[in-house]
Formats: sequence, structure tokens, C-alpha cells
Amino acid sequence: MTNKAVLLANLGSPDNTDTASVRRYLNQFLMDPHVIQLPWLLRRMIVSLFVLPTRPKASAEAYKSVWMDEGSPLIVLSERLKNALQSQLDMPVAMAMRYGKPSIETELLALSQQAGIEEVLYIPLYPHFADSTVTTSIEEAERVIKEHDLNIKLNVVAPFYDQPDYINALVNSAQPYLEQAYDHIVFSYHGLPESHITKRDPTGQHCLQSADCCQRPSEAHKTCYRHQVMRTTQCFVEQAQIAPEKYSVSFQSRLGRAKWLAPNTEDRLRELAQSGVKKVLVICPAFVTDCLETLEEIAIRADEVFKEAGGGELQLIPCLNDHPAWVNTLGAWCEAKEG
Repeated sequence: MTNKAVLLANLGSPDNTDTASVRRYLNQFLMDPHVIQLPWLLRRMIVSLFVLPTRPKASAEAYKSVWMDEGSPLIVLSERLKNALQSQLDMPVAMAMRYGKPSIETELLALSQQAGIEEVLYIPLYPHFADSTVTTSIEEAERVIKEHDLNIKLNVVAPFYDQPDYINALVNSAQPYLEQAYDHIVFSYHGLPESHITKRDPTGQHCLQSADCCQRPSEAHKTCYRHQVMRTTQCFVEQAQIAPEKYSVSFQSRLGRAKWLAPNTEDRLRELAQSGVKKVLVICPAFVTDCLETLEEIAIRADEVFKEAGGGELQLIPCLNDHPAWVNTLGAWCEAKEG
């Protein structure tokens, strides 16, 4: 039998909370052509002139508000997931970050040096397709294998936004919060510029062309982030039996002046507060691991927005992290691929 290993991949984090570390991280992240989809010179000008002079300091303060004793929440929680998954599998399990450390290059090289490893089951930990997450992670792994002439086959797990076992794990992990009294649940997904969606539409005439485009069948859905997050939401609310008036979908984490997917999460929370909603739950299914975008952007900043608008309590439902149902799901995927 072919000797295999598992490589989990997530987005990444600065090494520390000082401004210089955050600046290095943001520069690497934002200069990826899949993130800011502009020619190199324009991208360099935007990042150097408009982002790096001010944003690293503000982001460093945000990271400080959620930093754990062991380090970055994303890294710490990812390591816990890796260790939990390793305890279930006989094959080696590694964790890499697209930006920052440990890098995809470092981890693939380390796996290649283990005797007998011929195939890597590569799991980008993004439920929904986007070039700025899935494509760039796959291309980086392929670059490393080609550049170092590694004798490794890459077996990539596709986005799993509506896989029943993923939905089961998501609902299972959220169940204790859903059993509490609440007025409304917001499904807050990471935002994307609309151009990222339309660029990927193979038909050129479906995505964002009508209010119901995500509900009408189309080949565009294979690479449509918006369709996939709507599908995740639909699967979740059906399984959890949440009434239509009790939930809504929004998008967070805007950057720059381009037109992004709407509605914005903070705007939606203001509307809910002003309509009399007092207790709101927020779940962030675009992330499988808690990070700055959930722990600071939602649990701290969005909470303040909701309360300032007249709301009462905002409860962040944690990401899957190393929840046993999620670990079991990943383990089952790995064992199925091994077979």
C-alpha cells in the first residue's frame, strides 16, 4: 500500500503581536495575486502606500486583544486539531499555513524526508471555494513539489461546504448554543469582492446577475463562493430546524474600496438591534478555526456595534476547532482516502 501522510492547511498568522511582525505578515498576504487581484505594480502601490503605513499598528493591537499564552489563536488551535487528528490516524499528520509559519514549503519538505511517504492528502481547511484561499493554497503546494522535485503525489480534498458529515459536525458543535434562548442567529461569512465571484463564473452571465442566482442551478456554483455559503446555511438551518425568520446571512472583513458581498455583518447587527432583537448568536462557518476574524472582529468589535445600536447580548458560537465531531469527520475522510 502506498505510504501516505496528511497535510492540513490554513491561512496563517503573524509570528507575534508587534507591528513589524504584523507588517511582514500583511505584506506577504496582500501581495498574493489571488488576494488582491490586480497587476503587480498596482498591487504593490496599494499595499505599500495605503495599507502598510497604518494598518499593521491597528492590526497589532487587535491581535494583542486575542493572543493566547501559547501564541496566535489560529496557530495554537490548529496545532490542537492536528494533534487530535494524529491520535486517530496511523499516518503522519502535519499542519501548515499559507502565510507565515509553519509554511507549506517547510511542512512538505519535512514530509518528503520521511521514509516511504509517496502521497500527501492535502486538506485546505476552507469549506467554501475562493481563489484567495483554496486556489492559492493548492498552487503553493504544487510550486513546492515542482521546485524541489519532490516525489510526492498531492491528493487534494475539495471544498466541503455541503458535505453531510461536515454539516453534522457544524450543527453538533453549535448545539449547546442553539439550545439556549436567543432571538436571532447571524451566519457571518468572510467577505469577498464581487469581482472575485464574477471572474470565476464560467458562463459569464450567472453570478450576481439576479437576486436568486445562488438558488438557480448552474455550473458556476462549483467555484461560486456566495452560492456555497448560502448552501452551507441552508443545510445547517434545515438540520437544526431553524425557522427562516430566525436567521440571516452576512459578510465580514471588508478591505479597500471595491464592491464586496453584502450585507455587511456590522450593518446587519445594527438593523437587528434597532428592530428589537436583544440576544443574537453569531456563527462563522467560513472559518473552521477561531482566529482574529472571529475572536476580535465578532466577539469584541461586532459585540460593541450591536450593543451601541440597542442590542443586548451577542454570543459568538466557536468555530469547529478541535471539537470531537470535527476531528472524527476529518479522520473518516483520511481513512476513506487511504482505502
